[in-house]
Amino acid sequence: MQVVRIDPFFKRLFAVVAIGIGLWLIYLLIPVILPFLTAFILAYLLNPIVARLARIMPRWLSILIVYTAIILGFGVLLWWLLPTLWTQIESAWKYFPRLVEWYNSDIRVWVNDNSRFNLPVLESQIVSDTLVEYLNKNYNVADAQSFLMYIMNSGLTVINNTGLVVLVPILTFYFLFNWNERLQTWKAALPATSSKKIIEIARDCDKALMAFIKGQLLVMILLGVVYAVQLQLIGLELGLIIGMVAGIASFVPYLGFGIGFIAAMIAGLFQFGMDWLQLGLIAGAFMVGQAVEGYILQPLLLGDKIGLSPLWVIFAVLAGASLLGFVGMLIALPVSAIINVLFRHAYAAYQNTDWYKGRKQYKLFE
Repeated sequence: MQVVRIDPFFKRLFAVVAIGIGLWLIYLLIPVILPFLTAFILAYLLNPIVARLARIMPRWLSILIVYTAIILGFGVLLWWLLPTLWTQIESAWKYFPRLVEWYNSDIRVWVNDNSRFNLPVLESQIVSDTLVEYLNKNYNVADAQSFLMYIMNSGLTVINNTGLVVLVPILTFYFLFNWNERLQTWKAALPATSSKKIIEIARDCDKALMAFIKGQLLVMILLGVVYAVQLQLIGLELGLIIGMVAGIASFVPYLGFGIGFIAAMIAGLFQFGMDWLQLGLIAGAFMVGQAVEGYILQPLLLGDKIGLSPLWVIFAVLAGASLLGFVGMLIALPVSAIINVLFRHAYAAYQNTDWYKGRKQYKLFE
């Protein structure tokens, strides 16, 4: 029987084409894959809690208890937050006339007296009418048919998003329920010669990610409290919500500080006008927050858990933002933690090579 040998070139070409088709199919299926990916990430985050509860009760019951605790927690948070948020939004809405008055009495006078510009006087009603006219002109709000189509499209979007909101918890439940069996299946699929090392690397990545997530959550909560308490003591009416948002946004390095500082300064200008003492206190509050985060919270709660220097942290965030935008900034540090673990294992393997130990001489250039 004659054996037909395929040219290596065609083998490589077939592999490249197959990979290309696979990537193209994945790209087309991104809307379908995203809910499953989101559910898997949520299951990974919730599994440690579910696993502890599953020691004393059935696993399905532990999952339901975790779900109930999350729903009750969000309910209590909204019950406490929404009235406060509504009050502060009303206060923010009242700042608009103050902004117009500050512009007319301070900014306009100063610019007209110290430059060649002659800024006009603004009135709140004129600004509101201008805004409505802009919306009518650019978004066809006055066109009833266009407005109805916009409402219908928005309704379809809401229905789709609601479907995802319902689908993700269901998928998360199934991931959690069969988590251990799925892990055993994946372990059994590993090649016998490399399974021990692969499992070791996976465990190191898991430890780095969990340590980072737990520490980062504590940093976010405590930093939000630090910002909110300081701004409330200063007397900033929007201090509570700005402090909380700054704390949550601190999951991305320097983003929470930037958003909180800009929002607090704008709110301070609306509320206090050009009161340099109050504005200086607001700026000082964020300087204190940065010092607390950099010298107390992160060293104590995160420390060297991800093993990255400040330079690499900044580079990772900027690289993530450049590649994937805001999502890239969110995942930059967790991905960097995994890459750091992989690099450590690769470097350890390199140190065991004959080339590193000098047992063999390799000529790079003839």
